[in-house]
Amino acid sequence: MRGKGKTVFSGSRIEEFDVEILGVLQNAGPRQSIILGRLSGGPLAQSGILQGMSGSPVYISGRLVGAVALSYQFAKEPIAGIRPIEEMVAERRVSPRAASFEALAASREEVQAGSGRLVNIATPVSFSGFTQRTIDAFAPQLRALGLTPLQGALGGASASPPRTAPPRIEPGSMISVQLITGDLTVGADGTVTHIDRERIWAFGHRFLSGGSVEMPFARSEVLTVLPNVSTSFKISAAREWLGTITSDHNTAIAGELGRRGEMTPVSIEVDGQRPYRMRLVLDRLLTPFLLQMATYAALDATERLSGAATVSMDGTIEFESGPSVRVENIYSAETNVPMAASLGASIPLSYAMQSGFPQFKPKAVHLRLKVAEERRQLQVDQIVPSRTRVRPGEAFEVSVLLTGPGGVERRHKASYRVPPGAPPGPLQITVSEAMATNLAEFAHVLTTPPASAARVIEVLNNLRSNQVATLRISRTEPSFVVQGQTLPDPPASLALLLRKSPGMAAAGASSKVAQFDFREPGWVIAGSRTAQVEIKE
Repeated sequence: MRGKGKTVFSGSRIEEFDVEILGVLQNAGPRQSIILGRLSGGPLAQSGILQGMSGSPVYISGRLVGAVALSYQFAKEPIAGIRPIEEMVAERRVSPRAASFEALAASREEVQAGSGRLVNIATPVSFSGFTQRTIDAFAPQLRALGLTPLQGALGGASASPPRTAPPRIEPGSMISVQLITGDLTVGADGTVTHIDRERIWAFGHRFLSGGSVEMPFARSEVLTVLPNVSTSFKISAAREWLGTITSDHNTAIAGELGRRGEMTPVSIEVDGQRPYRMRLVLDRLLTPFLLQMATYAALDATERLSGAATVSMDGTIEFESGPSVRVENIYSAETNVPMAASLGASIPLSYAMQSGFPQFKPKAVHLRLKVAEERRQLQVDQIVPSRTRVRPGEAFEVSVLLTGPGGVERRHKASYRVPPGAPPGPLQITVSEAMATNLAEFAHVLTTPPASAARVIEVLNNLRSNQVATLRISRTEPSFVVQGQTLPDPPASLALLLRKSPGMAAAGASSKVAQFDFREPGWVIAGSRTAQVEIKE
């Protein structure tokens, strides 16, 4: 059988290409089949299957049979897997979003066909306003998801409806699914397969396995086709806003023309300059990842951070309901400080959005960053107690010495009085950096789901900044952490109950009896030291 396909090779003009049907791969997936076809016409003889052709409709005798969706890797001929249109438009219960990017990457579809493999045609993702170093830094994660990052030539579309009616699109038109709009833009390009009134279907395969989603899409214009030895692709630019993608499942993405989707406003200010303003697609996995990329890009575009540097961060994450989360931290290193700082910006948002509570829908994110082109790090050098032996009721001091570059020294002292009647035994004294203290105090958070939304906010707002060090005095006696609070040396009956209820409490090897935080503004404190004081009768 022979048919015709439709796609855009240049500008917005839809062109036809020839399709020779070679056969059908039965049961290529669960209750799914793939039509195998050889494509020809236009630039396909030189380029092969193009990234951006995903969703190109194929017609036989004027009837729509499916969409170009899969291809052979490193093929010498343009042979494509065509997704039957029946499978694309079938009503289905959308599967839930995967729990991690690793799960998303593992979900990329592959079909064994002979001695080769048919894989989803990679989706080209255009970046505008991003530095090349940002694209290179995040390219591995994007490629693992089946996305090919490309440097955009023109700005992206607005996420807001235009004042005039949007241009008419039809099967074969290019669209760009907008992940970020504004001063920085990210758009994923593909082709429309079918339109039924206000409903459209495109791509012929999953985009990000998002299930039920809200991602705005715009008309896309092809600037040129670039043949490539590895994989050829279309270079395109987003234009007018058209609607919103509402479903991202195994066989297609689908959406509605004219529908306005929700996005998260973000502003990122670097060194007091005019802030970068943008809107991010609203998704519990994508939004934190996109915030990390945007933060990295803002830092890299404003400051050249190729050597030693220090980045101070201050900001807020506002949610639709409930209190805000304060984002405050500082990062310093000899290399790659933007990556550490951008990851630190995304972690609180990721934890809140993935906690499972619906009120953590971000309403706005504001970040203010300051950069110093030097490494500002203090090391915990010494910890010296004024006495090594004390009696119950007596006090002792602990002196902490921090040292930094160029002979910088900072000293801190804390005083502790042993309670009357305290049993004899050793007191462990530890001074540690914020990361170690946060892990020690909130390790149970990583293994047990939070009990309430208020607990999520409490954890995030109580995380220590890297400019804080903690002096902790503890005894070697059993303890439990219950709802974030330490319960030292409980009665035997209560301890037995807590051990039988691991979801209620986390067991600890020692009991905290005192704790002191001290701060060095503008400096990262790193390292740890320990000492011991003996309580005598």
